[in-house]
Amino acid sequence: MLAGTENHPHAAAVLGAAVPPGGTANHAYLFHGPAGSGKREVARSFAAALLSEGAADPANVEARVRTGVHPDLTWVAPTSSAGLLVGDVDEPVVAAATRTPFEARRRVFVIERADELNDQAANRMLKTLEEPASFAHLLLLTSRPGNVLPTIASRCQAVRFDAPSSDAVAAALEGRGIAPDTARACARLGLGDAERALALALADGPALRHAAEALARGVIADRLASAPWTAIIDIARTHGDAAAGDVRGRVAADLDLLPAKERKRAEREGDEQAKRAQRRAGSQALDQALRLTGLWLRDVACVADGAEDLVHHTDRLEALREDAGDANAHRLREGVLLVDDTRASLALNPGEELALEALAYRVAAGLRGA
Repeated sequence: MLAGTENHPHAAAVLGAAVPPGGTANHAYLFHGPAGSGKREVARSFAAALLSEGAADPANVEARVRTGVHPDLTWVAPTSSAGLLVGDVDEPVVAAATRTPFEARRRVFVIERADELNDQAANRMLKTLEEPASFAHLLLLTSRPGNVLPTIASRCQAVRFDAPSSDAVAAALEGRGIAPDTARACARLGLGDAERALALALADGPALRHAAEALARGVIADRLASAPWTAIIDIARTHGDAAAGDVRGRVAADLDLLPAKERKRAEREGDEQAKRAQRRAGSQALDQALRLTGLWLRDVACVADGAEDLVHHTDRLEALREDAGDANAHRLREGVLLVDDTRASLALNPGEELALEALAYRVAAGLRGA
């Protein structure tokens, strides 16, 4: 069995049948599953198996793959918050995949966060995925398979990875120095996504949790005069501005290396990249806050039904009990559906502040039975 697939039966079956010398490897795979499920580690194990076939010293090959220094392994990840751009894949993957291996029988290309391939980068990848050289193997990794362009996903063999348990995620968070109560709650709130759980525990994650809780509790108590959704909007804008600043800083650093006649074009393209990064980062923060808002309403419904062992906000039980009071669990669950509807609508028509204000009043009215 390929190392790392012990808890992933689908991945074990698909990749086990592809491991040399007895197996036949496909030209492209899409590893999909929640962040923290082990996709990256299995990608290294699979790459090591492919590259060590026929090697005089397989252990040495595996060691170099593990440290990322094998010449026939290329590992690609987004260089900025703008996602995977043409420059990230053009020479490192598209061009390199046509060149014969340096020392192994194969070349392996691992592309992390394949869902962040922009349209131009994806189009550059298509020919490589459709007509790869016989020695080229591409491993695309994603935690959001629904966001991978269909033209990319359809040309890869899917390999599913299952979510880690909340106990495993909590243990990993505690290993990062996070308090046990917070680690346990964030692990549950991450819904199987270890990276999301970590983000909720560190940096402005606690502020995002607090803002989402304030909105949910304001709705339950029908205290909306203070506009509790504005804190969420502010955090989302901060995320967006930081992402845009990251892209603009990278572009500004690159301008000095370009001929004068190319700078205007680079500035224009950089500005567009910054705007896209700003929208994406802001939208992701907003969606996460709304997800947490819905989970609070759900948890209050669980407490109202006497099922406290099912709550996600395990470090906020007293507040959940306070909100449960005389709450109607059925109406709370209807409120969760309204939150999910708003999340879906914002993905298509972003009008954040108006959408959150309308949501707050609709849920509050529903909880009153109006």
